Amino acid sequence: MTIYICGDSTAATYETERAPITGWGQVLGEMLPGVKVENRAVGGRSTKSFLSEGRLLAIEKVIQPGDLLLIQFTHNDGSDLVWRHTDPWTSFTKNLEIFIDTALEAGAQPVLLTPICRRYWRNGKLIHAHGDYPKAIRTLARKRNLPLIEVEEKSMDYVRKLGEEESRKLFMHVEKGIYPDYPDGQADDTHTQRAGAEAWAAIVTEGLKETGLV
Repeated sequence: MTIYICGDSTAATYETERAPITGWGQVLGEMLPGVKVENRAVGGRSTKSFLSEGRLLAIEKVIQPGDLLLIQFTHNDGSDLVWRHTDPWTSFTKNLEIFIDTALEAGAQPVLLTPICRRYWRNGKLIHAHGDYPKAIRTLARKRNLPLIEVEEKSMDYVRKLGEEESRKLFMHVEKGIYPDYPDGQADDTHTQRAGAEAWAAIVTEGLKETGLV
């Protein structure tokens, strides 16, 4: 069995010179010994641009019966850019169904994932930052009777437990002068360092095991 990951920068694999940024898909294979993971997630992609660039078509050519197709988008579907933007209840859902149907036609198992949370604290409370997209994903999973891995709520719970300050270590909060790719430092509440990637990959692994998929 091979696990294929379709997604954006939060799941993507990064070259070592880009350290410390790490996507959860980059470390998933470490948590599933004996399972091959093909991480096809790419930064900046929405369901719309992933499809228009032929990235799902490339997976369709190699995916086999019994494989898993993990589908996790949202961060870029809400973009104002026409080539990326989708509406959660119309085009976003229709695009997700293309991923789903492609997997099913190949005899593979599609798995929907809600997005990782953003570290958006307001007045001491962690807030939801993805609008209706996660709701649309959950609704589609019920409609199509598909496995759903609830990453958004579980990642929010994890961040809440760590607290506003301690949770910085999960995300790309980098001091200046430490990493060559970030000479001026960085304060990014969307992308993760390895600690965050491992935490989200653990949530995905747990979900796969709970649903009996691995």
